[in-house]
Amino acid sequence: MPTATHLRCALEARAALIIPALDEEPAIGRTLDQVPAAVYREVIVADNGSCDRTAKIARERGATVVTEAERGYGAACLCALKALPKGIEAVVFMDADSSDDPSEAPKLLDPIYQGRADLVIGSRTLGNAEPGALEPHQILGNRLATGLIRIFFGYRYTDLGPFRAIGADALRKLNMRDRNYGWTIEMQIKALRKGLRVMEVPVTYRRRVGTSKISGNLRASVAAGVKIIWTVFRLAVRR
Repeated sequence: MPTATHLRCALEARAALIIPALDEEPAIGRTLDQVPAAVYREVIVADNGSCDRTAKIARERGATVVTEAERGYGAACLCALKALPKGIEAVVFMDADSSDDPSEAPKLLDPIYQGRADLVIGSRTLGNAEPGALEPHQILGNRLATGLIRIFFGYRYTDLGPFRAIGADALRKLNMRDRNYGWTIEMQIKALRKGLRVMEVPVTYRRRVGTSKISGNLRASVAAGVKIIWTVFRLAVRR
């Protein structure tokens, strides 16, 4: 049963955390155990059709679990956004594989609360990435994608990091649509097009628990790369 302290923290917290997850049984419990409870009013795990105990473990840890059968990172995020409680001022997105350090959330949220930024990207490039945490093709793809953004939109991002925070009002303005691999870059490009204040902060990036559904699979990696590049060109043309 929640204590008075837990209830007070929940009322004072102004953010919600969204964690898309697909077959993350080995990692989801560890990830949720490290989430700073005082920071979030709601923690939502978007189960993307897992065949293991991901959803069960998340519920046991006190998270709200929503289910999106359509496979896709963006689809899972959009499903979770429908479950946001009223009054949330900021939304944090984080991977379920324990590669991000949940304790670093205030680094993302403070600039938003202080009125200095609308979107804050946790940059693995500026921060401390463990050896082997980023595969060579991830590094190359990241450089290509951020380079294209600089060419077409005039802003130098250093990363498409999944650990990010955005103000709730700013998020609504973006009208996010992508339902798979283009979610992160769509958010970063639309933020520039809408004139949002964007900031990057260095974050820790650890070797993930288990095998990545994208970077650990050549076919998925190629598909993700193609979709990301296509998203840049599509949004550049629509500009």
